[in-house]
Amino acid sequence: MEKVIVKPLKHRGRSCAGLFFTNHAALNRSFQQVAGAKWSNTFRCYWVACARGLFTLLKEAVRNYGVLEVEGGEAWLEGVEEIKILPAPLKSFIPKKKEKPQPIKKPISAQNQSALDKLEQRLILQAYSDSTMRTYKNEMRQYLMYLGEKDVSRMTTDDLREYLVYCRDELKLSENTLHSRINALKYYFENLAGWDRFVWDIPRPKKESQLPKVLNERELERLFNALPNSKHKAILFTAYSAGLRVSEVAKIKIAHIDSHRGQILIKGAKGKKDRYVPASPLLLDILRNYYLKCDPKPKEYLFESEQTGTLLSVRTIQEVFSKAKRRAGIKKEVGIHSLRHSFATHLLDKGTDIRYIKDILGHFDIKTTERYLHVSNAKLVNIVSPFDDLWKKGNIEW
Repeated sequence: MEKVIVKPLKHRGRSCAGLFFTNHAALNRSFQQVAGAKWSNTFRCYWVACARGLFTLLKEAVRNYGVLEVEGGEAWLEGVEEIKILPAPLKSFIPKKKEKPQPIKKPISAQNQSALDKLEQRLILQAYSDSTMRTYKNEMRQYLMYLGEKDVSRMTTDDLREYLVYCRDELKLSENTLHSRINALKYYFENLAGWDRFVWDIPRPKKESQLPKVLNERELERLFNALPNSKHKAILFTAYSAGLRVSEVAKIKIAHIDSHRGQILIKGAKGKKDRYVPASPLLLDILRNYYLKCDPKPKEYLFESEQTGTLLSVRTIQEVFSKAKRRAGIKKEVGIHSLRHSFATHLLDKGTDIRYIKDILGHFDIKTTERYLHVSNAKLVNIVSPFDDLWKKGNIEW
């Protein structure tokens, strides 16, 4: 069993507990998920703020992996007595970092840089999304750095197979990353190098088949009740009630909410595709209540940063979810996207046709929706959100 030494320290002016142990992946995850621990580069350890109940949380985090040794008793962990400042990091407990395989990086030659520039120009002319352009350019750049002085225009399918085997066996790239790299190479060689039948000549690795991660109704109640901030509640309510991606929640504008028709316009979503999602009377009422409480009032986007006056970042919304999950004591390894999965799954549980769900989620192919298993747009506005049923049970605070 792993030994975890808990020592008092002051971190950013706060009374904290430093968690010192040799590198242990499962312990790292457990401390982050159960106790909300974060890494300190200054002290080279995980830390968590002192608070009542902390000792119980730490015991739960190490239960399956190790034992706790708390210096100076447990009282200071609960924040009931002053702690002594730890003078310096304890280097003997610095976790060892795993050495990741490093890709071959050579300077990109002039002719290959020209190929990369042409790739970028074509992506711009075809109006690809910023994220796709960023991915394709980065993956192509990795390949060109691997080639060095070799001319990319002289490469053959055998050369590409050899490179992809190197990516899998030497760099240990995941199936998803390999698919992104193949997509970028396919785009370049078919659109700029004039290759045919790239798909048949270069086989793809089989992707891991994963089921969507879903929260049950009791977990959702705990999650929503764990946030005292009405703005944060409104964000998570909106994500679950309409089955939205986190980027879609962030980009909702006040002008996109149609209270009379009971719907929200999701503008320029994945694949540059607009769609309408149903906004139940209950959700609209919650959003009005949230808007009235706001000071200052949002001007353009529904959820704006008080500091910048513009839309909240995706990362900020993800942090809102993570904080709620920790406070609710939810141990499932899920992110905010699980609210979208939960929405679709709970609709299916209530007997909603999968073709309706496909349209609400904005999927191009129904096979994507079939993972959790939508009919005509005319009936979309009549769908009752599962959030409404959950609210009517009276267990959620607002």
